[in-house]
Amino acid sequence: MNRRLVPLSALTMALVIFLAGCGGEAKPPAATGADSPSAAGAPVQGGEFSYALAGSPSGLDPNVVPAAVDYRVMRSIYDSLVVQLPDKSIKPWLATEWTVSPDGKSYTFKLRNDVLFHDGTPFNAAAVKYNFDRIVNPATKSKFAVTLLGPYESSEIVDEYTVKVNLKSPYAAFLSSLGQAFLGIVSPAAAEKHKDQLVKNPVGTGAFKFVSWVENSAITLERNPDYKWGPLIADNKGPAYLDKLVFKIIPEEATRIGSVQSGQVSAVETVPPQNLVSLKGDPAIKLLQAEATGIPFTLMLNQSHEPWNELNARKAVQYAIDLDAIVKTLYLGTYQRAWSPLSPAMLGYNASLENAIKPDTAKANQLLDELGWARGADGIRAKDGKKLTLQYIDGSPNREKRNDIAAMIQQQLKQVGIQVHVEILADTTTAVMVKGANDLYGVSNVSGDPDILRSFFHTNAIPTPEKWGHNHTRKSDKQLDQWLEEGLREQDPAKRADIYKKVQAYVVENAYGFPVYVFPYTVAAGKAVQGLKFDSLGYPLFYDVSLAK
Repeated sequence: MNRRLVPLSALTMALVIFLAGCGGEAKPPAATGADSPSAAGAPVQGGEFSYALAGSPSGLDPNVVPAAVDYRVMRSIYDSLVVQLPDKSIKPWLATEWTVSPDGKSYTFKLRNDVLFHDGTPFNAAAVKYNFDRIVNPATKSKFAVTLLGPYESSEIVDEYTVKVNLKSPYAAFLSSLGQAFLGIVSPAAAEKHKDQLVKNPVGTGAFKFVSWVENSAITLERNPDYKWGPLIADNKGPAYLDKLVFKIIPEEATRIGSVQSGQVSAVETVPPQNLVSLKGDPAIKLLQAEATGIPFTLMLNQSHEPWNELNARKAVQYAIDLDAIVKTLYLGTYQRAWSPLSPAMLGYNASLENAIKPDTAKANQLLDELGWARGADGIRAKDGKKLTLQYIDGSPNREKRNDIAAMIQQQLKQVGIQVHVEILADTTTAVMVKGANDLYGVSNVSGDPDILRSFFHTNAIPTPEKWGHNHTRKSDKQLDQWLEEGLREQDPAKRADIYKKVQAYVVENAYGFPVYVFPYTVAAGKAVQGLKFDSLGYPLFYDVSLAK
């Protein structure tokens, strides 16, 4: 939302090189190697590979569902028109070639003519048009794919295997966005048949076909025997090596780690920091890691609530929180501190923000004093008979120790007289998206282009009861809107980088968001596993996976 998969020892060296070269432009990926089949001999045909997920997917319709855990399953079912390689270049996949109009508003794609959906229907220009029109149809209720399509206007079928896509305005992130699984191509026949239940009956053109879904237990896929159109990021050129790909749903950290150590599953995702140290010495386990790009975990302050609509109130919170202490305490040196609402490997990353804001309790107290918030006998500040409280909402299970972050911030803000109420919800949608009950809420998102900032800070991204959105600051800021729209249209990478540097600086300097950590997606796999890779966003790829005898 990048990096590929490498053994942890190699990753450490890659990170040293990466950090030494930090500048303002797109950085080299934090990891560039891969657990390739060639490193361990020829791939073995057959077998069942089980992969433990830390959460349960909510649906497998890429046009609709937005979550990272869904993406990890969807990528094996759905193919995209293009693929983004680790070096950020865009290469053919379902599209064999494309041309762009001089004004940057039309893309004409030539498509493969030998591709079938899992239901036997042909992939063609009509399928592409159907997908894009379906995404922008309000009835579809797309939560993220519609954002990735940007200023989409229409699609024209030039001939059976040629489609022209028209945009309302130039969109520099278009090709990068097309490479994401959320813009993977679904079978029009299946979408018409299953309607809103496509989320539980996915049909794509991918290397694996959907078999079954046992709620909160497992999702089973099987090899697509006709597959021969894999992306250039893969070594394999034919059907997948595995017979079956099974996603086990195991949210409990200890159970998940124990399952790979005992051999009950082939690999597990999201290895907790405390287990990284112990697993490094386990001869039966290999550790593989990739940094997720896009929006690092960032706390957003809701400016529709007083007093957080005041800059100095937000700055007081910013000075009172010691994020360095939080990241070091919780992640034991395994997570990188975030300084910007954009991850370091992204085009336009603003390195000048590193170490720019330091905790300062005295300054926080001074700002709150000046705003008229006086401490009471219990140490909590009040003004006009109202206590200074902050509603911090987070989700369960305790993903990446985010609940622990909330607890630590609660204690830190208490030191300056702010009473934090932490509310942990199994589903935050109603409280955060519909009611906007939160003052503080943490977000992250995986993306390959800095345009992702538009989804989190533009006026159009403010959630309403009728519309999904990720701008949890709930602030309509004309300056941010202007820059984000300029970045959307600008075709020159250097000029785009400059625009996004301004956006990041503005967000931090005005305390709209507090970046916490850059997530290193870590997988623990049994020694028999080979060929597991990451795509350019840091998501796992299973097409090349095989199990050594």
